[in-house]
Amino acid sequence: MAAARRYDPERRSRIIDAAIRVVGAHGIAGLSHRSVAAEADVPLGSTTYHFKTLDDLLVAALRQANEGFARRVAEHRERVPAGTGLAAALARLLGEWLTSDRAAAELEYELYLAALRRPALRPVAAEWYEAMERLLADVTDRGTARALVAAMDGVCLQVLLTGEPYDEEWVREVLGRLTA
Repeated sequence: MAAARRYDPERRSRIIDAAIRVVGAHGIAGLSHRSVAAEADVPLGSTTYHFKTLDDLLVAALRQANEGFARRVAEHRERVPAGTGLAAALARLLGEWLTSDRAAAELEYELYLAALRRPALRPVAAEWYEAMERLLADVTDRGTARALVAAMDGVCLQVLLTGEPYDEEWVREVLGRLTA
């Protein structure tokens, strides 16, 4: 008599969360179906059932990271005091993100930059840019929105790669030049 399948509607999500933790702890080089299965406490076959390739798993992890950042942006927009300029609001957002949980920011950028070597991730990486541009296009023109996204991305990379502290005043000035 075959064992009944255990109904586990959250398994796919737990596997994605486990993949994110594995990448956070060991980098993308440490990611395997086996390491994720162990971290998620699921059978190895579950990871390969839900994600045929590691790229499929990385796409899901990057998409989840993008969605998390989008939620952070939406929450931040709700907390920005009326009359705060766009440059100041964006500088504060970046500061909160980069200083509140640096490990999470590093992880998200590691997933994002994996698209350099993994073409399957490029469309998902592009989704982040497009989503940010759409959000900013609500308050400025498309060209300025694109420039702001590029500048913010550059600031984040600079802070994460150099270990220099985040300078909100300087970022506000830089972004202010773009919005002037």
